[in-house]
Amino acid sequence: MDVGLFQSCVWGSFPAFAATASSPGARNYKGARKTTYTVRWVVAGKRWREPFNTVALAEGFRSELIRATGKGEAFVVATGLPVSHRSKSAAMSWYRFAVEYVDARWPQLGGNSRKNIAKTLTATTIALLRAKPTPFAPAAVRTALREWAFNTNRRPDAPRDVVAILKWVERNSLPVSAWEDPEKVDQVLQAIDTRLDGRQAAAWSRKRNRRILNVAMKYAIRRRILRTNPLPKGKDSTAVTKTTNAVDKRSLLNPEQAAAILDWIRRRPRGGKRLHAFFATLYYCGPRPEEAVAMRVEDETLPEPDADDQWCELLIHTATPEVGKQWTDTGEIHEQRDLKGRAEGETRTVPGHPALTRILRQHIEDEQLQPGDLLFQGETDGILAGSVIRRAWRSARKAVLPPHVFESPTGRRVYDNRNTRLTKWLNDGIPPAQVAEWAGNSVAVLLATYARCVDGQLPDLKRRLEAAGDLPEAEESGVG
Repeated sequence: MDVGLFQSCVWGSFPAFAATASSPGARNYKGARKTTYTVRWVVAGKRWREPFNTVALAEGFRSELIRATGKGEAFVVATGLPVSHRSKSAAMSWYRFAVEYVDARWPQLGGNSRKNIAKTLTATTIALLRAKPTPFAPAAVRTALREWAFNTNRRPDAPRDVVAILKWVERNSLPVSAWEDPEKVDQVLQAIDTRLDGRQAAAWSRKRNRRILNVAMKYAIRRRILRTNPLPKGKDSTAVTKTTNAVDKRSLLNPEQAAAILDWIRRRPRGGKRLHAFFATLYYCGPRPEEAVAMRVEDETLPEPDADDQWCELLIHTATPEVGKQWTDTGEIHEQRDLKGRAEGETRTVPGHPALTRILRQHIEDEQLQPGDLLFQGETDGILAGSVIRRAWRSARKAVLPPHVFESPTGRRVYDNRNTRLTKWLNDGIPPAQVAEWAGNSVAVLLATYARCVDGQLPDLKRRLEAAGDLPEAEESGVG
């Protein structure tokens, strides 16, 4: 139902305001799922509309518009709303809102989410300054915002030079009402979509930044700081951030490459055998690296000592991603979490090839590990550091792969061991539901990620199709 047509005009910069209003309409519009009630009005020649779920809400909003004109209140041309509707957003600076938002979300988030929010809010805050922070080095401003302002735990202990930067930012931050200006919104989106070197950020990064800002806008609406979400919606919001989960086939390792890399790591003078067992587990069982480093000896079930030709079994129940000690509540570099995308306390078991059985048995004996010990330890018996893992893997690739292959995506990331294993399971004919269970994915995510990498099954599929037979031969007569 059209609650009413509200016509208005703003006379340049004059404080005077004139308006006329027609009587409310009485037409009902019922959609397929619900009925909406829409208020329509015009400000400075531009039409505006606001839908509501109930007629009472629509009538209330229309009354607010009429009251504003009765008081002679000016309307904001950019939003079509009376100035009083932006009073709360105009009174709060974006910097202050961003800090309050971080503090409100902090207890609910993991370390990586905290870090990503800080990065996005840093770029956004710099884009919403009245002037460039010329008194300070650009890197110092970014560090002050990312590492201190948007870190609830560290902010109270910020050093004096950081405090000086943050005070300057607070004084020069635009109000939240700046989001009501479409041009300013475009400037912010351009800032978060651009890297420091001026090039466009990766699609996944752009998509993540916009998702983070959308959640912040929803928080502002719940707090009644903003009335509506100013970020683009529909096609405008997704056209430049299309991404794919599909694995690049070029990143997969063939058996000869995997064998050469693992053998080089095994012969590495410093911690080679320990790292060899770790990477072999990634290759043969496909856990995520943060799941593998969390495993303990008791999570592995080995056959009897004289049965090294039998399969072992791994129990995966915990992940310890490396997020940086400044982003965890414990001050540790790693944080302990449940399995990705799974309910709290959920576990999964994965079979291990007999070759892995022999490797892990020898590893446990060489390291003299006890059931409660971490299965893969660093040099100081703690969690195996991500920097050590990445450095060893890169060195092995560089040593055994030809230069053109080393520069290619083939096995570039440690995670490509997991991608290689899951793809091999699918290519070997393991049902997708079983592979998804071993991998800790849903079937839908598994197929969306790895379906393009399934290869080598076409001859068998052709034989199945041929076995179904061709069309029967038609008789020469009787068909007309």
